[in-house]
Amino acid sequence: MKICSYISHADLIPSQRLGILLDDNRILDPNLCHALDYLREGRYNPFNRADDKLPPSLYSILQLKDNPIDSLLEAYGLFLFLEKVGDLEFPNGTGIVHNLNESELFSLTKPLDKISTYRDFYAHEKHVKKGFEKRKEVVPKAWYEIPAYYKGATEGFIGPNEEILWPHYTNILDYELELAVVIGKGGFNIKESNALEHIFGFTILNDVSARDIQKKEMSVRLGPAKGKDFCSVIGPVIATIDEFNNKEPNLLMTASINGNEWSRGQSGDSHYTFQEMITHVSKDEWVIPADLFGSGTVGTGCGLELDRWIKEGDTIEMTVEGIGTLTNTIGQKNALI
Repeated sequence: MKICSYISHADLIPSQRLGILLDDNRILDPNLCHALDYLREGRYNPFNRADDKLPPSLYSILQLKDNPIDSLLEAYGLFLFLEKVGDLEFPNGTGIVHNLNESELFSLTKPLDKISTYRDFYAHEKHVKKGFEKRKEVVPKAWYEIPAYYKGATEGFIGPNEEILWPHYTNILDYELELAVVIGKGGFNIKESNALEHIFGFTILNDVSARDIQKKEMSVRLGPAKGKDFCSVIGPVIATIDEFNNKEPNLLMTASINGNEWSRGQSGDSHYTFQEMITHVSKDEWVIPADLFGSGTVGTGCGLELDRWIKEGDTIEMTVEGIGTLTNTIGQKNALI
């Protein structure tokens, strides 16, 4: 399944809701699917029952359900039945599916409505070597011994077709093409052989960077902080791990700026697997549902490696096979407040 979140702009107060993106570019609302079925059965409080059965928030589902993929598959199966009998609307005309091709009332947003903890790794050797080469240094021996990562802010995340913030305090903005996993099952001291059981799915991550600020922060061996925490992007969907036969896939990844390809790499080129990352993090520490793990930038996956820099107004398209294309525009540099 391809899991998304959408916003209905027809609502008085637009809110983010969980969806399943169908092959024909329709969005199925699994929460409303259950509510409609309860209504058909003549149940009291069908919407409250649906909220208990399958909340309209992916974060809540991951936190509350032991088998979130199975819960979503159950809703999808119910949808197929309702579609077959021709009953896809409530009496007031509200539908449980929305067509993105035909309506401007609905749009996709970040597919995970709330992130528990954000960890971004540094796992692609080609990218790592290039960075140390630019600093006229060798890759530290320790990099080959542990999958190092930093913890970032969780509040600055945006989704597809949203504008990327250009902070007033930076002059050099960069994109970073990454694959990310969403954790669906908590664990403590997880064995590598069991780590795949903890992955809910995969999404595209753009770990946006203020390079001049990041350089200053890292020169004192702290951070990154202000060089990263202002904005990151995920989406357009989360492809559940069963889409890849419950294995970690090797996916082609590209990034284009204004229609011109700048970056191309493979997710499988990573020196560390997500299994190894999960196992490492979980050593005497909880990995919890709705955690987000970034792989780090794929080789050639940022302007810093290429000596090419994005500008205000540019359009960035990141494409990962099996997931889709994440498109955003770069905003104008903020004025100093």
